[in-house]
Amino acid sequence: QVQLVESGGGLVQAGGTLRLSCEVSGSPRDINAMGWYRQAPGMQREWVVTYYDWGAANYADSVKGRFTISRDNAKNTLYLQMNSLKLEDTAVYYCYIDQGIMRSHSWGQGTQVTVYS
Repeated sequence: QVQLVESGGGLVQAGGTLRLSCEVSGSPRDINAMGWYRQAPGMQREWVVTYYDWGAANYADSVKGRFTISRDNAKNTLYLQMNSLKLEDTAVYYCYIDQGIMRSHSWGQGTQVTVYS
């Protein structure tokens, strides 16, 4: 069974940086993509970035130029480097994996990011 565990969240001042990690276990097969969503209090879950298995990435306009996704296959870990953080980046960040023909998604438990002024 595939498991995803996020880490790296925390409290950071506006303009600061954080790097989130998502460790994947369970030897997932037929990976189409991995990525991150976030959910702010009282809001719907929002897509942040998708990293396709062939190496391309798409970013939401709200984070483009500030966030960078990367993947370390040797460590089975997905990263999200977040620079120039803004108050509106405050949310719980969830990583996901998209597998197979049916495009099934597995999710981590989330990690809290709080940006303060």
